[in-house]
Amino acid sequence: MYHPESTDQIRRRQQSWVRIIVIVAIAIVLGTLAFIGARDAVREQGALSMRTAILEHAKQCCAVEGAYPKSINYLVDHYGLVINDKDYVISYECYADNVVPSVAVVPK
Repeated sequence: MYHPESTDQIRRRQQSWVRIIVIVAIAIVLGTLAFIGARDAVREQGALSMRTAILEHAKQCCAVEGAYPKSINYLVDHYGLVINDKDYVISYECYADNVVPSVAVVPK
């Protein structure tokens, strides 16, 4: 036998759908924020790793040749350094042959 729904039953059903939609929307927003945070953390870690690699290659060059290289291109050409200038802005400044160069790597 058919029993029509009462207005209270209809209202409860509508409220449950609204709750589900709100919960799903909150989950999507939180997931997006977590993804963005993780992506930024990976980019920062990549920049730090690249800066460390540049300085290690410069120190190796100084140990072998007795002076720090004047440009980062020298490290790329002679010491096998691989840089990612597509994703990072790299600043390399060498003041003197016996002073560790200043290196800054910033994500684009």
